[in-house]
Amino acid sequence: MSSDAGGPLDLVVIGDLNPDAIVAGADLEPEFGQAEVLADAGVLALGGSGGIVSSGAARLGLRVGHVGLVGDDAAGRFVLDELDRRGVDLVWCQVDSSRPTGITAALSRGDDRAILTFQGTIAALDAAAVPAAALEQARHVHISSFYLQDGLRDDAADLLSKARAAGATTSLDCGWDPRDEWAGGLDAALESANAFFPNGAEACRIARCNDPEEALDRLAARGPTVAVKLGGRGAIARRGSERAAATPPPVASIDATGAGDSFAAGFIRGMLDGRPLQETLNLAVACGALSTRALGGVDAQPALAEALAVIGRSEARA
Repeated sequence: MSSDAGGPLDLVVIGDLNPDAIVAGADLEPEFGQAEVLADAGVLALGGSGGIVSSGAARLGLRVGHVGLVGDDAAGRFVLDELDRRGVDLVWCQVDSSRPTGITAALSRGDDRAILTFQGTIAALDAAAVPAAALEQARHVHISSFYLQDGLRDDAADLLSKARAAGATTSLDCGWDPRDEWAGGLDAALESANAFFPNGAEACRIARCNDPEEALDRLAARGPTVAVKLGGRGAIARRGSERAAATPPPVASIDATGAGDSFAAGFIRGMLDGRPLQETLNLAVACGALSTRALGGVDAQPALAEALAVIGRSEARA
């Protein structure tokens, strides 16, 4: 584990960390009454939207630092070990001995999941845990899981504004709102974000409409570049009057856990490279699709060369 951040970073992720316990099967249907149902596969993997973004961005060749909070327990040590093994700088990760690490249990049917999350330390991370250096040393700052990070939500806009004032670009991913309210300061945070990465259902709820294309237009009108993730259909994006759409390359998909976070990592890499919107979206969609080749969100995340090669093959077939 790194002892200090050692100078400028490409990306700082301020986000949730937890292990994902995933069981998968085509016909999974849990039953109460102590009935036991057998799954086809299972894995304990690095989880949390923030953790998966950090892992994916490091895999894409970015120098990544993470600001996060875990408990002093086996789950917390697992998460930090996994991030460290993937080359993520952990100098700004803290261990809280008074709270347990959050845990997510997911039932996966390939392209769809049922998710149960105990927030634990996820809800306890706050702005006081984000050092000024984390915002000042980054080329880009990303906040994940806006609706799960209860302690951070009210200050997200201020953190992103400070990052931009220091010269960084910024992005935000809301995740699902378990309260189904879709407010809580998100509007202010979007005013300070250069890019926003909701999925189609999230975008529609936030924009108060039923069509992802309409939601894209409404959200992009608030200022940021918006990329709406559409699962197996790919993604759509808008930056001002510029629009883009991308379909995923053909892959042997096993599990969609974390695909949206790998998408975000790819989009951030494209932004930092200065790629046009269409190229950036192509890269993001390729990263999301390739990540589904293994159970869990991190083991199949692609390196940059692999993602670009897949895009090239797809373009050649078109």
